Amino acid sequence: MKIMSNEMLVAAYRDAKKKGQDADWIRLLRIEVQKRGLILTKN
Repeated sequence: MKIMSNEMLVAAYRDAKKKGQDADWIRLLRIEVQKRGLILTKN
């Protein structure tokens, strides 16, 4: 996976989830978000 800032990572996850992209890609992004200790809640 290419290096992303925290903001880009969360945005990529939300975008992939919204567009219904490949489940493996969504899972990979979610794991990376969790590793970094980020929160995926939407304001």
